[in-house]
Amino acid sequence: MKLTEMRDVLATRGIQLTKSLSQNFLHDANQLRRIIAAAELKKTDKVLEIGPGLGPLTELLLGNAGEVLAIEKDARLVELLQERFNVAQASRLHDLGKNLKAGGTPALHLLRADALEFMRRESHNWSDWKLVANLPYSVASTILVELAQSPKRPERMVATLQLEVAHRLMAKAGDKDYGVLTLLLQLDYELRDWFKIPAGCFFPAPDVDSACAVLIRRAQPLLPESNHATFVKVVKRAFSQRRKMMLKLLCEDWPAEKLELAFEKLQLSPQIRAEAVSLEQFVALAQRVA
Repeated sequence: MKLTEMRDVLATRGIQLTKSLSQNFLHDANQLRRIIAAAELKKTDKVLEIGPGLGPLTELLLGNAGEVLAIEKDARLVELLQERFNVAQASRLHDLGKNLKAGGTPALHLLRADALEFMRRESHNWSDWKLVANLPYSVASTILVELAQSPKRPERMVATLQLEVAHRLMAKAGDKDYGVLTLLLQLDYELRDWFKIPAGCFFPAPDVDSACAVLIRRAQPLLPESNHATFVKVVKRAFSQRRKMMLKLLCEDWPAEKLELAFEKLQLSPQIRAEAVSLEQFVALAQRVA
């Protein structure tokens, strides 16, 4: 869908885009193809797309995957997508499958919902799915964390984000962008690749730079699923006040003696701050205090 087509569709329907929904639609064909290439799709793949908008990425997903679940919050755009792809709207997760077509034709399930509320309300096994989406920037980080923390997390996440968020995903201990988001995603995912997308590739052009990040689920988990909650608690507490020493912050949740012994075993200074502690050290610490 070219920029002129986007403008015409929106004008014809009298749709005024809503800034609060982060409605900046990617129209550049080259960037859309790069996203599809990064997803490494097969005809047997199931794809989750959040925020399809006017459907330019949806169209390419249907041409390369076997099944697409597109979740759109804006009722006006849902109606447009229904007409464009000639598909009925699913109301709940158990309705998926009603749009399956014979002969191997790709299936599109279109769901009108707030994606975060949907994922929190209805548990689902995403382990054999891929997320491929131009995520609404206002909730992109939260959506990625929600999926990453699911016990049945997607095998791959290809997401268009604010550039600053992409920097946080790829950060390492000691970097200025290193923090809670970094660790919550890197615990179960490795950043395979990323590329910048200029603001002019979107309509309307956003005020921030953008990037597409490719995250691959780790083949070997760094931490047993049973210890994930402890890891999250440790990380969030450690970064709750960045200027304070991590040991003192953690003492609010765990006995000082236990923490001091763990720090000694891991050769962590009692004066160390969270931004200097590596992912592997946080993993080991979570195991010792669990």
